[in-house]
Amino acid sequence: MNSERRTSRWQPRGSVLGRESGVTLVELMISITLGLLVVLATTALLLSAKSGYLAQEDGIRIQESGRYAIEVLTRAIRQAAYENWDGQTAPVLATEDLSAYIIGLDAASLKSTTPGIESALAKSVNGSDVLAVRFFGSGAGPSGDGTMINCAGYSVPAVISQDRAEDDRGWSIFYVAEDASGEPELYCKYKGSSSWSSQAIVRGVESFQVLYGIDADGDGLPERFLNAVSLHALDDALVLDGPNAAARAIDGNRKTNWTKVVAVRITLLIRGAEAARTDVLDKDYDLFGKDYSDAHAGSDIGTRISELRLPKATRNRIRKIFATSILLRNRPVGSPA
Repeated sequence: MNSERRTSRWQPRGSVLGRESGVTLVELMISITLGLLVVLATTALLLSAKSGYLAQEDGIRIQESGRYAIEVLTRAIRQAAYENWDGQTAPVLATEDLSAYIIGLDAASLKSTTPGIESALAKSVNGSDVLAVRFFGSGAGPSGDGTMINCAGYSVPAVISQDRAEDDRGWSIFYVAEDASGEPELYCKYKGSSSWSSQAIVRGVESFQVLYGIDADGDGLPERFLNAVSLHALDDALVLDGPNAAARAIDGNRKTNWTKVVAVRITLLIRGAEAARTDVLDKDYDLFGKDYSDAHAGSDIGTRISELRLPKATRNRIRKIFATSILLRNRPVGSPA
């Protein structure tokens, strides 16, 4: 019987076939370095994609906020001086003893519970202005018929008599203030059934500026646009006599030039919520254009916003200017031309 012969091959130490497989320290370091480079490139790509997504989302949010702000402001301003002629009785008119239907303050803010624009605060957000609009409501009863609303969306009823015209006209007041977290917001202030209140309507408004178009020759078109300070200065130079001396206005004196406002120019600087900027943070934002800022930025605070003067924590936000001009629809029958 043949026996099976088992053979084994002995390989000497140090031979190629007997050497264990592995990598050297140099090869290991090169592999780690290449792996780190891949991780870094992937991380950079991910961060870039995230930054682009945040910037795009923030840009969309700013566009929506700006369009909504312009829509609310335009609707409110076009209601200025409205008189209700649809009722069964004689309409209540804006007679000469009533305050103006467009009123404004420069570089100021307001308290939410004080009447109208009284007790204005000198501290403002980047020199933001205050704009107040007066108008008559429509419909009987405490809630009206819903056709005339204030800036908060609440219906304003018709004034029941001429004696109540000054107190019962509707209000839509706009100003900028910071919330509890320090974020600037555009507020709507209005008169409720028993008290004054306000609510934020647009977030991220860094500056709100207003100019008023004055019609001095009575042709219905503005010859020049002035800020509230300039309008008040014109009124301070008026000689009040006759019916003007007894007329009422926001501070007890007849503000005749406010009744000559036939157009309003508004502009807002709105910022995003995310730190999405990667460019150089040294821009100047001229809310009424460079020519106006060059001439008036020193006196009309807030019309030029420099990023270098903004808080460092918010400089790298995306910003955009929104602006429009509104020609007033209504010219009160009872008001002087």
